[in-house]
Amino acid sequence: MAVNLQGRSAIITGAGAGLGREYALLFARLGAKVVVNDLGVSLNGTGENASAADAVVDEIRAAGGEAVANRANIADPIAARGVVQAAIDAFGRLDIVVNNAGILRDSSFPKMTDENFTDVLNVHLFGAYYLTHAAWPVMTAQKYGRIVFTTSPAGTNGNFGQSNYGAAKLGLVGMMNCLALEGRKHDVLVNAISPSALTRMTEGVPMGELAQWLRADLVAPAVAWLSSEACTETAHIISAGGGFFAQHRIFETPGVQFDPKDEITVDMFDEAFSRIVDIEGAKPVKPGPLGDLVPRLIAMGRMSAEA
Repeated sequence: MAVNLQGRSAIITGAGAGLGREYALLFARLGAKVVVNDLGVSLNGTGENASAADAVVDEIRAAGGEAVANRANIADPIAARGVVQAAIDAFGRLDIVVNNAGILRDSSFPKMTDENFTDVLNVHLFGAYYLTHAAWPVMTAQKYGRIVFTTSPAGTNGNFGQSNYGAAKLGLVGMMNCLALEGRKHDVLVNAISPSALTRMTEGVPMGELAQWLRADLVAPAVAWLSSEACTETAHIISAGGGFFAQHRIFETPGVQFDPKDEITVDMFDEAFSRIVDIEGAKPVKPGPLGDLVPRLIAMGRMSAEA
């Protein structure tokens, strides 16, 4: 059976242009009813253009789909709750939230201002929190939901001049990991997309011939799948760009287990460091805060199997 979003209601933030616009158009073609949320602000988050969301809604309706425009500022918790209510008022339900909205305030760290740091976190991290927090009780009550966060290589890999952006984007991964554990029993699945695309956020980066292959529409299929019933996975980071898709995972090296019954000295750590960071035999981190610590301590006889 083909993947579709028939009968589903979706909120997509930052959907007036770039990646968000492509998501909204594809969702509508797959049968979803879409709330196109966009303030129409400039790249640095200033000014407003009401026509951005309206234009995408017009495109969807002209193609026979259903959509409504929404220009609420998700960085305001009250406004974010209003976006959820707008979806319910327009379509009677809410099944999908794609947290895509963002701004840039790039600067090397010594030149970073408190305002530019917090403004970026307010949109990317807190905006996603406010909107998801408002949608959460709706989704858990109906025992169904799909939430997609937008992370970035700037968070997982780092990027010069983007300490604010990188902090926000990796913070979203932490929120995803926690919500995935809480939402699973309600069939509320939480994943993340790490996109590489030529949009106004990246148009200042020299890309040469690569630019033609970094179209935003090449990312959209992954987001649509993560938002569909076909997706039964949670806590995944999917990287997407130029037609390439992969899972981005956090791994843990085999490490070194000292006996916690004995004293552990700094010199012992120093001597073991090369083995601690040796990636041979590394495996994905186990969900939860302690990972495999308990099984290791059981194996060495420091805890009982019943503990």
